[in-house]
Formats: sequence, C-alpha cells, structure tokens
Amino acid sequence: MITRSAAPRGHTVPLDLLIGGEWVTTEERFPVLNPATGETIAEPTSGGVDEALRALAAAHAAQESWSGWSPRARADLMHRAHRLLLEREDAIVETMTLESGKPLAEARGEFALSASFFLWFAEQVAHLKGSYAEGSNGGYRVIVGHRPVGPSYLVTPWNFPLLMSARKAGAALGAGCTVVMKTARDTPLTQALFAEVLHDAGFPAGVVNLIHTRESGDVSRAIMADPRLRKVSFTGSTGVGATLLSQAAPGVVNSAMELGGDGPFIVLEDADIDLAVREAILCKFRNAGQACVAANRIILHEAIAEEFTQKFVAAAAELRAGDGFDPDTTVGPLISARQRDRVVSLLERLVQLGGSVLLGGSPRAGDGFFFDPTVVQFTQERHALSNEELFAPVAALYTVDSAAAALRLANDTPYGLAAYLFTRDISRAITLGERLEFGMVGLNRGIMADPAAPFGGTKTSGVGREAGHDGIYEFLEPHYMALSVDTEGAVA
Repeated sequence: MITRSAAPRGHTVPLDLLIGGEWVTTEERFPVLNPATGETIAEPTSGGVDEALRALAAAHAAQESWSGWSPRARADLMHRAHRLLLEREDAIVETMTLESGKPLAEARGEFALSASFFLWFAEQVAHLKGSYAEGSNGGYRVIVGHRPVGPSYLVTPWNFPLLMSARKAGAALGAGCTVVMKTARDTPLTQALFAEVLHDAGFPAGVVNLIHTRESGDVSRAIMADPRLRKVSFTGSTGVGATLLSQAAPGVVNSAMELGGDGPFIVLEDADIDLAVREAILCKFRNAGQACVAANRIILHEAIAEEFTQKFVAAAAELRAGDGFDPDTTVGPLISARQRDRVVSLLERLVQLGGSVLLGGSPRAGDGFFFDPTVVQFTQERHALSNEELFAPVAALYTVDSAAAALRLANDTPYGLAAYLFTRDISRAITLGERLEFGMVGLNRGIMADPAAPFGGTKTSGVGREAGHDGIYEFLEPHYMALSVDTEGAVA
C-alpha cells in the first residue's frame, strides 16, 4: 500500500520508503515544512536502522543481476526514465518550490539541469572504454575493463534535492550499481518523486531504494558499518563528510565527498564591472545563498572596488524576497527557522569583527524563514570568520591592492571547491586561474555546473568528481586481466 500526500496545486507525492521495489510504511513520521510559511505540508514515513538495512539488503540482492545487464539495456531503461522525468516536470518543480522555498524559476532551472545530468549518464553507459595492450616485457597482454563498485549509499542535501539525486543516481545506475538513496529531512518530497520516476520506469526491484529518516546519524552509522556496502557518495558539510570518511575507514568503503566551500570571487581592475556585478548577484544570491559553490568572499581590486560596490549594492537592493510561487520573487526563504537563526547570529558576529552593513542585515518579521539580501564590507583582509562558509544571502566584500594579493587571499583557505575570476585579459585569466587552488574555476562567469564538466573540489572540499567523463567512473573499478600468449607457437 502506498501512502500519498495531496499537496497544494493538485500534485500527490509518495510518502513511504521504497525498499526492494515495494513502498513501505512505518508508524514513525516527521513533518516537512514550507519555509515560506512555516506550515506543515506533509508527514513522510521515517525509517530507522531496520528499514535502512533492509534497503541495503535489497540492493545487495539485486546487485549481481543489475550489473549483468548489457550496457545498452541499462541505457535504454535510463532513457525511458528520462522521458518520464520530463513528463512530470510540473509536479516535481512545484513540489520543490513548496518544500525548499526556492523561486519557481530557480526550481525549473534545477529541473532542467538535473534532467540533462541524468541524460548525460544515460548516453555514457554504452560508451565506456577499456584497454588492450602488450605487456611491457612481452609474452602476455594487459586487458583492462571496469566492474561496478557495488551497492552504493547516496546521501543528498536539501539545497538541491533533485540535482544531487539525479547526478549521483544517474552515475551509479549507469555504472551498474544498485543504490540506497537517503533523502534530506527538509526536502524528502522532491527526491520521493524522483525515486517514483525510476520505479515507474521499470528499474528492477532492489536496484533503487529510498529512505527517509529523522535518525540520520544512526541510519548512516549502521549502513556504513555493513560489509555489503561498497560505495558512499555524500554531498554536504565538511564536518559530516569527515565523519562518514571515518566510518568508511574500517571497511575501506569507496568514498566520494562533495563538501563545503569558501568561494573567492575575484574582480580585477581590468574586469567588465557590469558583467562581474551581474554574475556576482547570481553566484551569491541563487537559492538564497544556500549553495556550496556560492561566492563566499568577493575580493575587489582597489581600483574598481568603489564602482563595483555601488553597482552591486544597487543590484542587490532590487532583489525581492518572498514566496517562491510569487512571480515577482527573486530570493526565497532560508530552509528552516534554525538556519535563519544561525544567519542572524552569523551577521552579528561579522559586525563585531569589523564588518559594515551596506544593505539588509535582518530577518523579515512574520511567517516564513526570510532574511533580507545583505551586503557586508570589510576593511581588513582577515578576521576570525573570513573562511567560514556563509551559506546565506549575505555577501562579504574585501579590497586588495594587487592581483597577487587577490590570489594570495583567495588561496588562504582550507577549502578548495569553486573560485571565480573576472578580467578582460585572457592570458591573465588563464595564468591566474591555473594558480587558484580549487577544483573548479569560473573565468568571467559565476555559474559552472554542466553535465560535461567534472564537479568537485580539493583540500577539505572533497574527494572525487561528479559528472563529466569522470563521473560514471567514480562508480566503476578497473579490472585487469593478464593473458599469456605463445607468440612463437601461434605462428609455427
């Protein structure tokens, strides 16, 4: 029996767990809130350790059969799922806005990008490459292919619930791995609709499993300790990622981590200022600043700092915070009351450390978890919070006196996810871009995610890459066979 929620705008969403091809309920439930109103919109089933291990058992049982499907058969099934995903766009987009608060335009953008990622992996499946070569000393052949890693635990965040699900599951399923997807507590409904698409498309029982839970720590600890698990792919904070890595160590579980960021956004003296302002607004305030690749430190050359600041503040003042279903809304609410309260405390600390508030600076009174778009300016390059991921609609501006100083300040961080550089000189862009110690660098642009590009960071920002030609290989392991050959006897 499937329990469904009649959500506003006429859509329904499965609220139960998907285990072994069946929708499963428990007596435990938890509320999902609309962050624009604070109202409860659904109460999905909360699975515990028992349900999580049942899901892993189902994935393990299905692994041998699923990995034995031909690449073309897996690709055809993924194409079928992609078509079904496109048919259900309105339901997924509106549910995403309802539970995450992001404006409809942003939700549609996330949907389009998610679908393109899933399609990318569907197209890659039948084109995976191995190699055949003569052994270095002769007399044998080196034959290298790839095998699926095995049952995979996909842990996704609340800020991009469809994108992270499609990107991880697309790669894992395309590689021939079965999956247990654990939803984010704040946004389980979007991921439930995605799992329903895969289920309805015809993925075999046990290949796709879905767990909602209010006991994330216990569930993850149990799954990570189970020897049937062979892969974990996590997107979220560096702290939680480090915990999962420590849990992966005893069983040497293959791990991929996309973690926190401290994105420097450098604008040099020869930059196109109007372009830099437009891109900075997108890079900073998209999803209310709740993005790991957001501009965390906007670093301005002193020659253009005043012009950029005036134009940036003016552009930020035009942003309108509100309900995502309002067509005039450009910035949605924060995901929760706890997140809003954290940002209030964060801003207070930034001001205490010498930040000057040029715009905004306060939560909005009334229902919902809104915080006005805010701009804070610093006169010093370093302070106690200069490398803290803001994860909020709060822009922090810094001024430097040279490109060398900008580069030095940008790299002075334990993180290494995304960086941005604006200059009209292409040679300078390449030279400085190569010296930025980050996994991804945007040159004269503030949005970089693309199915054909490897997404991921260095240092404490993560391990491994998602998407691009590397993405599917994260869920495959090289398999080498040495074949002896009798070169003399064969031609006798």
